[in-house]
Amino acid sequence: MAKGFTKREENYSEWYNELVAKADLAEHSDVRGCMIIKPYGYAIWEKMQAALDKMLKDTGHSNAYFPLFIPKSYLSKEAAHVKGFAKECAVVTHYRLKRADNGQGIVVDPEAKLEEELIIRPTSETIIWNSYRKWIQSYRDLPILVNQWANVVRWEMRTRLFLRTTEFLWQEGHTAHATEVEAVEEAEKILHLYADFAENWMALPVLKGIKTESERFAGAIETYCIEGLMQDGKALQCGTSHFLGQNFAKAFDVKFATKEGREEYVWASSWGVSTRLMGALIMAHSDDNGLVLPPKLAPQQVVIVPIYKNEDQLNQISEKAIEIKKSLEAKGISVKYDDRDTHKPGWKFAEYEFKGVPVRLAIGPRDMENNTVEIARRDTLEKDIVNQDGIAERIEKLLEEIQQNIFQKALKYREDNTQHVDNFDDFKNAIEKGGFVVAHWDGTTKTEEKIKQETKATVRCILFNGNQEAGKCVYSGNPSSQRVVFAKAY
Repeated sequence: MAKGFTKREENYSEWYNELVAKADLAEHSDVRGCMIIKPYGYAIWEKMQAALDKMLKDTGHSNAYFPLFIPKSYLSKEAAHVKGFAKECAVVTHYRLKRADNGQGIVVDPEAKLEEELIIRPTSETIIWNSYRKWIQSYRDLPILVNQWANVVRWEMRTRLFLRTTEFLWQEGHTAHATEVEAVEEAEKILHLYADFAENWMALPVLKGIKTESERFAGAIETYCIEGLMQDGKALQCGTSHFLGQNFAKAFDVKFATKEGREEYVWASSWGVSTRLMGALIMAHSDDNGLVLPPKLAPQQVVIVPIYKNEDQLNQISEKAIEIKKSLEAKGISVKYDDRDTHKPGWKFAEYEFKGVPVRLAIGPRDMENNTVEIARRDTLEKDIVNQDGIAERIEKLLEEIQQNIFQKALKYREDNTQHVDNFDDFKNAIEKGGFVVAHWDGTTKTEEKIKQETKATVRCILFNGNQEAGKCVYSGNPSSQRVVFAKAY
């Protein structure tokens, strides 16, 4: 299946686009900027969703659902928020169509204009905090720890499947707290939860840190982020968590009575990850042979392919294959037995390799005679012939090994592509080469913007627990208290 497939070093962007299409993950729709997530791609997203949903529920959060439409007046109540999202909003102005007067086609009925225009949600802070005003009266109603799985719309001029689309899927958490400390702790807790998911499920090492003022979420006091490094040397923001202070509580007049009887505004956090994680998964691990999936997120962790010449051989092999399949499923391993007679084994091997199935088993007549099976692992493309006895335990361990190996490979790539620099010439050379560049910055938006204009690099994050180290800004030469992480980014 990889025949004619663009290699990463030839054209990374084309490689990515072709991989998404040929692995049956997603395709462009007839609606500009929107995507169709195909069954195989959605199966991966469902695995992500299930894991994250459990992690959120295990930390005390509950799911709810809020409307897709937001009254325009809501969005305008928080000044920084509306400024941040105004250019991306899709607006509903009418509620009815009618046949044109000339009888040709359908037009908007001018008499069906909405009294107040509606915004298709770009994010849900405003409509959720309008609800929280009704839900919260006293400290006994706090905290509120709510998450929703939803779609959002942010009008995009340039789109790329999974990475940036007009409509995308995500989860968004919105929490309300009695104190500033609790809200900050919540925002940081979720950021660490996201990092845990990225590293232990996606096998993607991430940096954890704080965004600069210019990169902060619209309406937030502080934005925390996780940043991954893709194989083309560009950074990808994989998740964000925001401390919102009392901004939205004040905008929507959400107050509560304290234990002492005082009336105070509620403190808030919000946070989310989206189908952009699909893009991260693809770009961080896949190779010139197609998709590489960490076992924890693979829709099928193991595929079994029979090799046979006649129906009698197929029947004998199928009996053994189904026995192996059941033994693996008893250990919670997802298995597909592909006994289709419409494709030859070689075609199936290529298909599953391209789609990133972590482990492939092949069983033929000789294996039946020798009580063996061929194991092929996707991450290294290594093959081995092993005894069928104890196969379930062997594969269980192998899947763990593959998960860890994929992570270690990505970690080594990041380490090999992280540079510390102290002057602007070295900085420009390092940025051009790609990867994370760790350098001193004077903390001003002016310097940050100048660096972006000259190199297209941005401050990806100010690392948590970054070593305080006196130095000089790599651009201005002004004093700096610590290094920050720069990179070109998606």
